[in-house]
Amino acid sequence: MKSIAIFCGSNFGNNPIYKEVTIELARCIVKNNLRLVYGGAAVGLMGLIADEVLALGGQVIGVLPEKLKDREVGHKNLTELHIVSTMHERKAMMANLSDYFVAIPGGIGTLEEIVEVFTWAQLGLHAKPCGMLNINGFYDKFRDLLASMSQEGFLSEHQFNSLIFDNEPERLLEKVINQQVTYHSKWLNSLL
Repeated sequence: MKSIAIFCGSNFGNNPIYKEVTIELARCIVKNNLRLVYGGAAVGLMGLIADEVLALGGQVIGVLPEKLKDREVGHKNLTELHIVSTMHERKAMMANLSDYFVAIPGGIGTLEEIVEVFTWAQLGLHAKPCGMLNINGFYDKFRDLLASMSQEGFLSEHQFNSLIFDNEPERLLEKVINQQVTYHSKWLNSLL
């Protein structure tokens, strides 16, 4: 069974659509026989997606730093819950346990997590697809920033195009599951 890491908020956000689409994403995860890997909390969109996957008979692996166990309220009913010492260990374990990475709406931590694994793909440290569930245009400005980075010569066009954006969970998962990530040697070599 393959696993998908979902990076998301420990809050629900202000628009009910974030909850609605998160529930739909959970259905798609189970339908595609994927195991959910996530941050281990029982609150916000994090708790919601875990609860929905579990309710549908799916498997959920949580990875939670000791210091956040009480603050983020560690989920008590997961298939597996790993308590780690640091955020660095959390991200490394989630990356090692996952075959795919998707960010749904969240805060700066969510953005940091997807950007890190996307960077690792650019550096050839893994060949795992990365996607953004762009609910209600949530990531439009981020996509615009990446396009600007590419236009200005700081991000290769290949890398820019390898991050998948979609607003429909089923379509996004299909694209992520079927994407073949290829490493292009650092495009800066031509400048050296």
